[in-house]
Formats: sequence, C-alpha cells, structure tokens
Amino acid sequence: MIHPSYTDLMEVVNSDVEPGEQPVVQSRYSIVLATSKRARQIIAGEEPLIKADGKKPLSTAVEELYEGKVKIVGDEEEE
Repeated sequence: MIHPSYTDLMEVVNSDVEPGEQPVVQSRYSIVLATSKRARQIIAGEEPLIKADGKKPLSTAVEELYEGKVKIVGDEEEE
C-alpha cells in the first residue's frame, strides 16, 4: 500500500481552498503529474526540500507534497 494515499495527498493539496471554491486537485491523475514533475526536477539536480536519506526521487517528491513543501498551482496561476 502506498503511504500517504492519494486521498491523503489530495486533502493536503486542497487544504488551503476556501469553502465554495473549486479544489486545486480533483483527481489522482493531477497528483501523479505533480509528483512525477517534481521527481524529474530532483533527478535534474534540484535540491530536495526535505531530508532525502537515500530515498528515490519519486518517494522524495511524494513526501515533499505531503508535508506541504511543494504546492500545486492551476494553469492560470503559473502565468
């Protein structure tokens, strides 16, 4: 079993959303895209935002997201 679960990750990412607003993440697919993008950044040489302790880049990216070190922004917020 994956820990944290997709549900846990979605709750963390959407925790800053006000009631009545649209959640930042609405599907598991968005979580997968965000963590894989962050893992590629780590592989390319970016420093992890947490203590990696020999973890694989994807595990590090998932933990960063779960701890709130990385934020997922919508397409309109990137610009």
